[in-house]
Amino acid sequence: MTDPESDVSSARPASRLDVTLTIGITVALLAVSVIIFGSDSSAGANQIALVIGTVIATVIGIRNGHSWKVIEENIVAGISTALPAIMILFSVGSLIGMWMLSGTVPTMIYYGLLLLDPAIFYPASCLLCAITALSIGSSWTVAGTLGIGLIGVAAGMGISVEITAGAIISGAYFGDKMSPLSDTTNLAPAVTGIDIFTHIRHMTWTTAPSFVIALIGFSLIGLVYSGEGSDSGLEDTLTALTANFEINVLMLVPVAVVVYMAARKLPAIASILTGVLVGLITALVFQQNAVAALVADGELGTGLATAKAVWTVLFDGYTADTGNGNLDNLLSRGGMSSMLTTVWLILTAMCFGAAMEKAGILERLVQTLVGYARSVGALISTTLATCFGVNVLAADQYIAIVIPGRMFADAYRERGLHQKNLARTLEDGGTITSALVPWNTCGAYMAATLGVPTLAYLPFCFFNLVNPFVAATYGYTGFKIAPADDPDAVSAPDSDARPPAALRE
Repeated sequence: MTDPESDVSSARPASRLDVTLTIGITVALLAVSVIIFGSDSSAGANQIALVIGTVIATVIGIRNGHSWKVIEENIVAGISTALPAIMILFSVGSLIGMWMLSGTVPTMIYYGLLLLDPAIFYPASCLLCAITALSIGSSWTVAGTLGIGLIGVAAGMGISVEITAGAIISGAYFGDKMSPLSDTTNLAPAVTGIDIFTHIRHMTWTTAPSFVIALIGFSLIGLVYSGEGSDSGLEDTLTALTANFEINVLMLVPVAVVVYMAARKLPAIASILTGVLVGLITALVFQQNAVAALVADGELGTGLATAKAVWTVLFDGYTADTGNGNLDNLLSRGGMSSMLTTVWLILTAMCFGAAMEKAGILERLVQTLVGYARSVGALISTTLATCFGVNVLAADQYIAIVIPGRMFADAYRERGLHQKNLARTLEDGGTITSALVPWNTCGAYMAATLGVPTLAYLPFCFFNLVNPFVAATYGYTGFKIAPADDPDAVSAPDSDARPPAALRE
């Protein structure tokens, strides 16, 4: 096996031209992909652009003295870091299909249609997701449980699923960002060597105002709401739900189980698969009519036919036939197969990021940016932009925290700034912008889980969009920018700060 250390010592550093060629061509191809294919660009066109970018980065790396073997090993290692996310995606695909069949999602839609008024739906959804994410520390779990139901409620009301997705993501990322149970909330202070509660307290100054602005935005949209749905359409939806599913609070047990397990910080995959199992039991006990509707007449006996129907839901999703076309479109979802395109996108993105990292292109890019940051405001703005850029190029929010965290640490010290400023900025620019990039693991997950393309919900992720600008404003004004000798800060033991390998956000 090639020695990575000898490979690095014998290789030349990437030049500015290398950075410009790789990033310029790849970003241009991604832009053309979006222009030509629109919201369908993630179905294959973006993947091709990322593969071409990987080839360019690899060629540059080899030209600069890196061996193909080492680059290949780094790509494999990069893919391995995405495997937990891929396993969760497949598990969520089965979860969605089974929760449709079990009546869990139909019940959430039914009660949501009865209880939530369209005028307060967007801010209420945002607040509900924020509270839940704060308690369990996982934006992914919130989107995969409450998010699915809220999207269904929005569709049933005839209001915008794109705005609803923005509200869900805004709330989920606020709670995730401020929760001591969150991976990224632990990773950012670990990278910078500070205490987690020092980090959370300092983050409150940028995060809380951003969330208030987001709630105001969603409230204003609700006040001027003009839905296309009618009362008769709502009644038709409620009637179709009760005619095809058993609707009662017991159908919500699978949701409660997953949220409880997530709150206990049990492994994400175990929690989701348990939710699938509880959903399966719920379907067989309470939704016999819905299960029977999927059982086709044929040579198989009743037991095998039922097993085949349930098995199909797990790998190919649930297909509704309620007689209500809009409801059928809403409920016909899920299955592992529905996640294949998303997995394809993640794999190509991780290959591109790994090739960029090994070729030294990411490091050279960050070093160049640091050189242009002359003031505190410019330094914080550069850090924010770099975190977002790494989310775009490396397609992983953990990398978007770790790489800029290590690269900018000395720059913050040289300017007499406490490291808690860096930790806060890493989250303001890295954690929350990950959901805004279609090929990032977070953006791909949210789009696949909520059924809304990333570029469609992006304009309505008010919290995720506002927070970086609030952080930059603080940098230029000096408001709540802590000096290096800040007496309120608590240091933490040094950490290797590697991205967690188990629970994705």
